[in-house]
Amino acid sequence: MFTTILFALPLIALALTVFYAIKMVQKGSSSPKAAFMRQLCLFLLVGVACCTIAATTSATAEVPDADLSTQTETVQNDGFAQGMGYLAAAIVTGLSGIGGGIAVAAGAPAAIGATSEDPKAFGKALIFVALGEGIALYGLLVSILILTNL
Repeated sequence: MFTTILFALPLIALALTVFYAIKMVQKGSSSPKAAFMRQLCLFLLVGVACCTIAATTSATAEVPDADLSTQTETVQNDGFAQGMGYLAAAIVTGLSGIGGGIAVAAGAPAAIGATSEDPKAFGKALIFVALGEGIALYGLLVSILILTNL
């Protein structure tokens, strides 16, 4: 029962932050941009709180030494570290994909316009679009490196 509440609490908190942002915009007391920024800050606050709670309550196990003496050492459960590695890989892939999309969204229309005025500029324009796509590929490579080291 306690674990169910512990897992449901962050989801409830995140839902409340979204509900709060929507209500503030509907009332007209804040602009959508300000409500989004406030909701993003609350989301990050809940995420940091969840990571902190998970780090402080990570399970420890006692393992006897090799000589079977009475002394024991505590071994941290590496589930938290593995979870943070997966989270880091997801963040790297997501942010690099968003950055690459923004770069291509700015570069591709300019490349089309330059090509329509001068067909010889196609090769140069294509390079700038490919540079934007490279950002997403670099993020994917970094996330693959993170996942292989877990």
